[in-house]
Amino acid sequence: MKKYFLLYTKGIAMGAADVVPGVSGGTIAFISGIYDELLRSIASVPEALFLLVRGRIREAWNKANATFLVVLLAGVLTSILSLARLITYLLEHHPVPVWSFFFGLILVSAYMVGRDIGRWNWSRVLSFLLGLGFAYWITVAAPVQWSDDPLTLFCAGAIAICAMILPGISGSFILLLLGLYATVLGAVKSLDLAVLAVFAAGCLVGILSFARLLSWLLSRWRDLTLAFLTGLMLGSLNKVWPWKETLSWRIDSKGEQVPLLQHNLLPTQFSAVSGQDAQLLLAIVLAIAGVALVLGLEWLARRKPQEAG
Repeated sequence: MKKYFLLYTKGIAMGAADVVPGVSGGTIAFISGIYDELLRSIASVPEALFLLVRGRIREAWNKANATFLVVLLAGVLTSILSLARLITYLLEHHPVPVWSFFFGLILVSAYMVGRDIGRWNWSRVLSFLLGLGFAYWITVAAPVQWSDDPLTLFCAGAIAICAMILPGISGSFILLLLGLYATVLGAVKSLDLAVLAVFAAGCLVGILSFARLLSWLLSRWRDLTLAFLTGLMLGSLNKVWPWKETLSWRIDSKGEQVPLLQHNLLPTQFSAVSGQDAQLLLAIVLAIAGVALVLGLEWLARRKPQEAG
């Protein structure tokens, strides 16, 4: 039970991260030591379904590592359903401390992913630079406005879920770029089952396809893939930088004004431009807390196998 409770809490952390535009649940999975198992389990689901339709229920359950997936998914859903309102409130009223915490979390996570690379050479460096450039381009891309019809929501779900399991690329941020973040988060808050069902179907198709590809890449070209993921995570720091100036605004589905394009500032520039306190000391403390959380999760992940032995 202790093992499953710990897995459940990791799912809660993943769900909380996925709600925040700019932070990936895949990052949490990686630093908590369950990333490879998560990808293998998801990639095995189609084969497990084939066994299930042939009546081999127990074999199908084991093939998909279904206990692992169910417990983790329960944590993710618990977090999304319970924390959506809280995280929305914190991002609206206390953005600098929240972004500072996630900045520290992603920064140390990128170091830890890069540390797992066995040997650096020109191909690894090139892969790292490609990941860095791609993530940075994503963070500065101008948002578009997709419609919220069922087919579009299905496609958006398939795209966003791929980002959610990539360390460094946030599924929530992809939804922001597509102009559908407010629509999906609003459906979560109001439990709009019609919208959620279509979006979830897209997520299911996307994750089953992409997890198999990513798992294959990690098993075949692990160092190259890890170098790319390290670049993704470092490039995404541009999005979670705490001090920003809003250059343009948009009207969301509720008729409220929300930021569209933003520009990063130094803390002193932020105070001069906005007239608000940069909260530098609090930002540093929370960034360190993010670093400490990651190191603590790694310590727990390393300690568990030792205790089992």
